[in-house]
Amino acid sequence: MRPSEGIRLVALLSALGVPAVSQSNPPNGPALSLSNGPAAIVWRLEQTTQVGGHATNVLGTPRVSDDATVQAVHFNGATDALFVAVNPIEGAAQFTIEALIKPDATGPAEQRFLHIQDGPGSRALLEIRLTEAGWALDTFLHSEANKSDRALLDRTKLHPANRWTWVALVYANGHMEHYIDGVKELEGDVAFLPMGAGQISLGVRQNQVYWFKGAIGEVRFHPVALAPAELQRAGSR
Repeated sequence: MRPSEGIRLVALLSALGVPAVSQSNPPNGPALSLSNGPAAIVWRLEQTTQVGGHATNVLGTPRVSDDATVQAVHFNGATDALFVAVNPIEGAAQFTIEALIKPDATGPAEQRFLHIQDGPGSRALLEIRLTEAGWALDTFLHSEANKSDRALLDRTKLHPANRWTWVALVYANGHMEHYIDGVKELEGDVAFLPMGAGQISLGVRQNQVYWFKGAIGEVRFHPVALAPAELQRAGSR
């Protein structure tokens, strides 16, 4: 959705009395209220010097691209990344992370495109495994306090490269699930405790290995476990 479209949508919802978008600017970026629930943090990647109101530490030369459907930041798979000194899911007992991605067919086999880590070392990662036939989503949670972790990956569940796709990681009550365009793909149990203050990287793992080649258009962080019907799907932006 373009900014002008968003403004028209806000006006329409306001006229109908629906509080769809917060008018405040919280520290983590614009807030979006879904189904009258807790506000989400929405980061649209339309520049490289800041994301969601936060200054970025830029590695390499990621570039802003616009393919007439989505404005996004493109990463070269070798040296490009953005680091932001904030943890958007800090303190959340349950959460949903959504990302609109367009993996490049010529990228490396293993790629980390979103990595959140707090001070003690708890981690949440969204990754892909790329083959000539397509890419598979790999999600990972690690809780440092109780040494509990879980990875969800099925290399046979492949998706086309060079195409915009919404992916989602959902966690609540000791259970994690991940989705492709609103369709659940994998799930598993893990005792993931709320994270503390930390940082997030986009385009690479935080130790600067496993670089992502492709584009990221938007990332959303919800302090609740969204139902499948509430998740974003390609074409819904």
